[in-house]
Amino acid sequence: MYSNQIGVDVEGCKEALRNADAVCFDVDSTVINEEGIDVLADYLGKGPQVSEWTAKAMGGNVKFEDALAARLSLIEPSRSSILKCISERPFKLTPGIAGLIKALHDKGVDVWFVSGGFRIMIEPIATVLSVPTSNILANTILFKDDEEGTYKGFDDKEPTSADMGKPRAVRFIKSTTAATTVVMVGDGATDLQAVAPGAADKFLGFGGVADRDVVREKADWFVYNFDEVTKIVKGLD
Repeated sequence: MYSNQIGVDVEGCKEALRNADAVCFDVDSTVINEEGIDVLADYLGKGPQVSEWTAKAMGGNVKFEDALAARLSLIEPSRSSILKCISERPFKLTPGIAGLIKALHDKGVDVWFVSGGFRIMIEPIATVLSVPTSNILANTILFKDDEEGTYKGFDDKEPTSADMGKPRAVRFIKSTTAATTVVMVGDGATDLQAVAPGAADKFLGFGGVADRDVVREKADWFVYNFDEVTKIVKGLD
């Protein structure tokens, strides 16, 4: 296991966290300790095929929009099946995430969920963690107007529906709020992209669920648990 002090600019990332106006979290394998779309696919009997596409997308080996379209085409989830999955197979929070988000809220820091996952699945998580649903930038699944809410497609106008979507999402946050210092937290290559001109100032890589080489090597700070991050936010380190 690596130490919690690796990264290309550990001290710079810590300083950004101390002064952040907003912190943006990826959700899958960061806020929760699994990939939501993989859980849904497994629930619907399409687990192995979809997991393969997820690994490609998070490793940066395929364009995110291609992986998103392929996975949704494989499972074609209805609204009713998604809600049933959430009810019968609730997501598990990553250890330490609730304390970190509370510490940020206590400081008056704006918390956002910026995810390539699905709004319908993220909203219950946000509610548990007291993150306003208006602070979710994620993908929207489209359903037909029938009893089951049959799958119709996804909204490709959402900023997170395509590659380089996370820097677009962070730029949106900066342009529509008073946030000037923003830190992105996540486990995947798409999260790493958020550090770009006009977007996230620093990137905190998280390897507590999925330890990806590209993220560990390029993150400003890379951690395996959130305890030390919470200390930084609380001013205890």
